[in-house]
Amino acid sequence: MPSRLQRLIIDDEQAAHYVLQHYIGQVDQLELVGNCYDALEAINFLHRQPVDLLFLDINMPQITGLQLLQTLAHPPRVILTTAYSEFALESYEYGVVDYLLKPIEFARFLKAVDKVVATKPEEETPRANLPTPGSLVIKVDGDWVRLAYGKLLYGQSWGNYIKLFTPEQVYVTALTMSELEQRLPVDRFIRIHKSYLVSLDKVRRLSGNEVFIGETALPVGLTYRRELVDRLR
Repeated sequence: MPSRLQRLIIDDEQAAHYVLQHYIGQVDQLELVGNCYDALEAINFLHRQPVDLLFLDINMPQITGLQLLQTLAHPPRVILTTAYSEFALESYEYGVVDYLLKPIEFARFLKAVDKVVATKPEEETPRANLPTPGSLVIKVDGDWVRLAYGKLLYGQSWGNYIKLFTPEQVYVTALTMSELEQRLPVDRFIRIHKSYLVSLDKVRRLSGNEVFIGETALPVGLTYRRELVDRLR
């Protein structure tokens, strides 16, 4: 391990960069080498310059922090940062060192950094040996529920909640459709309407402006139809 850990901040919020930079400046073991504001910028940076540690936001546009980790064959050590506690259980499937909830307190930041400093890279579980996450963790009536991707038929926006339909039952959880879309793998799910998202392999047929999941007909928005047709080919 180098005497100072080379650090990269990945977050779409400028305020988060200010906080983390201030904290990093007070820790001798850390050296800030870059700031990225979205996942694509981070991927390009990491191709140019490997780093020892990522402070990685989860909820980012286009590609989430967890989706970013899936693209990296050999990611550095990672401390996740987010304002959403519901990602905590799912995040540890990715072999992260720690998980910090915003607003991040300095004492909690130091505790996470100490975990990194105290752990040698060879003591960690290799990323290649970790199972690819195959489930969505949601909160239902105060309990955490793990929902396998293969069970999910479709999601429907319902006010401030989402209804998730499986063959056995319907789950209702406090998510927006955009948040649900970000948390599901893009190769398996697609938005078909402002209020609906479906599992591609559960689509039985597309007829006009309706898609059929089993015998259930769901509306297809005009702005979503072309991509749906392309993905079904």
